[in-house]
Amino acid sequence: MEQFPYRRLVVVGTTSSGKSTLAKRLADKLGYDFIELDALHWEPNWQEAPLEVFRQRVETATQAPAWAVAGNYHDVRDIVWSRAEAVIWLDYPFWIVFWRLTRRIFRRWWYQEELWNGNREKLWWHFKLWSDESLFKWLFKTYWRRKREIPALLSAPEHRHLQLIHLKHPSETEAWLKGL
Repeated sequence: MEQFPYRRLVVVGTTSSGKSTLAKRLADKLGYDFIELDALHWEPNWQEAPLEVFRQRVETATQAPAWAVAGNYHDVRDIVWSRAEAVIWLDYPFWIVFWRLTRRIFRRWWYQEELWNGNREKLWWHFKLWSDESLFKWLFKTYWRRKREIPALLSAPEHRHLQLIHLKHPSETEAWLKGL
């Protein structure tokens, strides 16, 4: 089997598309560093890291020779995308990510999953659809925007070096991953 040609990958997509899961699986399978932008961004008590601190963390993490980054943060896109060789876009149908988000919210609440820096999600946050704490609101706010934004970003001159791996369904992702 031919060796996977890319050593610096960024996995993008809407919330609950599986960015972190895929990036972690790729990192494990290929022996790369796994970089989760959420973990570098969130401080304890759901405080955002100061922008300079966040950017420095990303700068340091992406110095490694081989990595898989999970995340869409525009504040560090210039760092991540300029160093990446390929973008893996999880562009799944809305109903799939909506269902995944619903399951994830309930799972994290039920098991009290610790996320980054001791943070845990509260179930009731997500049902306050008017609040920025709600991931349901975030999904509705960003799903269609990402469908427009990602192709536009990839066509920009500064991103033309990136190879696109465009995956449109979880089964397609699984088959692609098995083929590596």
